[in-house]
Amino acid sequence: MNDDLGLFADDAGQEPDPREREDVERERFRRRRRRRLVTALAGVSVLLVVAGGAVYGVLQLVTLGSYPDYEGSGTGRVVVEVQQGDTTSAIARTLAEEDVVASPAAFVKAAEDNEKITAIQPGFYSMRERMSGAAAVRRIVSDEARAGRVEIRGGMRFADHVGPDGEVVPGVLSLLARASCGAGENEGSGDCVDKEELAGAAAETPLGELGVPDWALTEAKRAPDPQRRLEGLVLPGIYHVKPTASAPEILRSVLNSSFEKMRAAGLPDIAEGTGHSPYELVKIASLVQSEAIRKDFGRVARVIENRLDIDMRLQLDSTINYLLEEPSLLTEDEHRAKEGPYNTYRVTGLPPTPISAPSTEAIEAAADPPEGDWKYFVKCQKDGTSCFSETIEGHERAKDKAERNGAY
Repeated sequence: MNDDLGLFADDAGQEPDPREREDVERERFRRRRRRRLVTALAGVSVLLVVAGGAVYGVLQLVTLGSYPDYEGSGTGRVVVEVQQGDTTSAIARTLAEEDVVASPAAFVKAAEDNEKITAIQPGFYSMRERMSGAAAVRRIVSDEARAGRVEIRGGMRFADHVGPDGEVVPGVLSLLARASCGAGENEGSGDCVDKEELAGAAAETPLGELGVPDWALTEAKRAPDPQRRLEGLVLPGIYHVKPTASAPEILRSVLNSSFEKMRAAGLPDIAEGTGHSPYELVKIASLVQSEAIRKDFGRVARVIENRLDIDMRLQLDSTINYLLEEPSLLTEDEHRAKEGPYNTYRVTGLPPTPISAPSTEAIEAAADPPEGDWKYFVKCQKDGTSCFSETIEGHERAKDKAERNGAY
C-alpha cells in the first residue's frame, strides 16, 4: 500500500488547499530521501565488510604463515628483472610469476627483517626455481645473484687493445660478452654470448633493427669497416644485459639505453646552430674524450673547430692509435705516414666514425666550446693537463715544457 495516497484528501474527501498540498509534497520528498540514504548506507557497509575481510585475509596469510612456500634453495636457473621503482611486493610478484617462490607472501614475510632488501637496484638477477621465501631473499641480496651489469667508461672502444703495461684492456664488446654470462657461477656456461657473436651482430644486423635513430643511421652506415659502425654510440654509464638474450638483443638493449642518455644530453637538437650534424658532434666529442682530461674538454673542442674552419688537418694521435692494437702516447712516424680515413695527419676533416665512447660532458663541450684562437695543444703536466697555443712557436715552447715536466 502506498502511504502517500492519503495525503491528498481530508476525512470528508475534500481537496486540500494549496498550502496543505505544499506541505504534503515536502513530506513525501523527505520520506523518499530517507529511503535512498538508508539504501546507500547499506551498500557502503557491505563494501567495507568485503574490503575489510580481504585485507584481514591477506594479513592473516602473512601473520599466521598460512601461505604456500617451497622448501630448500631451489634448482636450475631463472633470470628475473627488477624494474626501476619496484617495491618488495612488486619483486615478490615477479618471483612468484617465474616460479622462483611459491607465493608473493613467502618472499615478503622472509624479507621483513632483512635491511638489504631495500637496497636492491634495478637490473637482472640470477635466481633458482622453487626456492623457499627465505632462500630467495638471501639469494637476491647477495653479490652472486647480480647478473648482466656492465659499466662503460669514457674513452672506451668497441675492440680490445693492449695498454701501456702490456695488459689487454677489454673493449665494449668484451664487457658485454662477459655480462651475458650472468652471475659469476655461470661464467663459461653455454648460455654466454661471446664477443665474436657480438662483433658479427654489430657488423651485420641492420642498424635500424638495433635501434640506431635516423639522425645517426645514414652516416653510421658509411663506416669504411662494418665492425666500426657502432663505435661511439654507446655512451659511458651502467647498462644491464639480460644473460639469456641473443647478440642482437643485447646490442639493441644497450643502444636503446645509450640513445636515452644522448637524448638527455640534448641530442640531436643540441647540434642545431653548430654547423655540424648530430653524428658529427658525436665524432668531435669522441676526439675530445680521447685527447683530454675533463677540465680541458672545452679548449680541445675549440682547437678542433678552429682547425676545421681553416681546413687545417687535425693531426690527432688519438686517431692514429684508434687502429693500433698497442696504442702509445707518442705515435711513430711510420704509423702517421700510413694512408687511411682515420689518419688525421694525412686526411683533412673528421674521421669517418667516432673513435671512442664520449661522455655527456664531452658532447656538451663539442656543442658549445669556449671562444679562443688556439690551434695547438699538448699534454704538458703529468696529470694530463694540456697547454694550449695559438702559434707553432708557442706550441714548440709548450712541448719543451712538457718534456721538462716529464709529461711524456
